[in-house]
Amino acid sequence: MTKLTLFLIIIAVASYLMGGLNGAIISSKTIHQKDVRNYGSGNAGLTNFNRTFGTKGILIVLGVDILKTVLSTLLGGWLLGSLGYPALGRVFAAFCAMMGHVYPVYYKFKGGKAVLCGGTAAWMIDWRVGLICCTVFAVVVVFTRYVSLGSMLASVCLPLTLLAFGFTGLECGIGLFCALLIIFAHRENLRRLIHGTEPKLSGGKKQ
Repeated sequence: MTKLTLFLIIIAVASYLMGGLNGAIISSKTIHQKDVRNYGSGNAGLTNFNRTFGTKGILIVLGVDILKTVLSTLLGGWLLGSLGYPALGRVFAAFCAMMGHVYPVYYKFKGGKAVLCGGTAAWMIDWRVGLICCTVFAVVVVFTRYVSLGSMLASVCLPLTLLAFGFTGLECGIGLFCALLIIFAHRENLRRLIHGTEPKLSGGKKQ
């Protein structure tokens, strides 16, 4: 086994396991003694948590999902960086962490939609990529009030901006898989958007 193969395995396993630590599930169970997946849209993510429980416990959601992505991408960048491929390590780790978030082994493979995870990863990969993705998300949400639409359009920007900023074909390809994962996780939202039944952003539940 080559060092590259070994490092890829370590990154994949560690990032997936860290990605599976879901902030919305942890916060809803510890703060509210409820499982966020049993309420609202059934999604274990920031938007559904806020709609269901409001802002109480939301810092835990943000902290867990941001920190696990930061640690994963740092690990990936460090390990593959020692072989001369830091960007590839960060992008690969991001995808594995997002897979863990969407399909967490700890929660019977029923997790969130990896939007916060993906957004954090974009900043960790390249601040310019993160800035563009988050700007697109913000603009779309402000003008349409559809978080799901903003999430999907922002995810599409990931591989496009990686390509625009000169990342390798392999890195852009993994970025494309990150975008496809987010879009697939939003397939029900996409269906509701087409039929005009997708709920718009609101202030969340008042506690």
